[in-house]
Amino acid sequence: KQKIKKLFCVVLKPWQHHAKVVISLTNWIRAMTNSRFLLIYVALLTVSSTSFAEAVELRPNDPVYVKMGEKVYLEQCASCHGVNLEGQVGWQDTTVDGMRLAPPHDKSGHTWHHPDEVLFNLTKYGFKAMINDDYKVSMPVYDGVLSDKEIIASLSYIKSTWPEEVAEIHNKINDNYKSKTN
Repeated sequence: KQKIKKLFCVVLKPWQHHAKVVISLTNWIRAMTNSRFLLIYVALLTVSSTSFAEAVELRPNDPVYVKMGEKVYLEQCASCHGVNLEGQVGWQDTTVDGMRLAPPHDKSGHTWHHPDEVLFNLTKYGFKAMINDDYKVSMPVYDGVLSDKEIIASLSYIKSTWPEEVAEIHNKINDNYKSKTN
């Protein structure tokens, strides 16, 4: 229970002083009440801090990475997550063949709720490798498909589209995550 509380502090602290994102926080908490989703989220935080790639840092202010990332995103991600990062309608509560629909990567989604390292490892290795569970998702594993640079670029492109206040919160999530995992 203490470990879960500690992991939640990594994510929740940045929102304590940001009233503009209360609606997103409410949606996030609502999603977390689904115990299976909570288990997966805690596992992602725990596993990625001890395995896989470490010290991943997105580059949303680097025009070379953002341009490359937009190209990668449009070629590899947009067919499910949307050209405008809007995700699939019903992503929060609809499943198809037992799998959740693709979430948005814009400010309305939960991508910005996760540290860079978690996003990178999830994209590269997938849910199953990270949490050792048969959680069904349709998102492919990109290890061997995209280079690390391409994965970082696509995530950097996504982050480059977020409003400043969301990017600032994400930066604080990264800072909190790094302080808890180092």
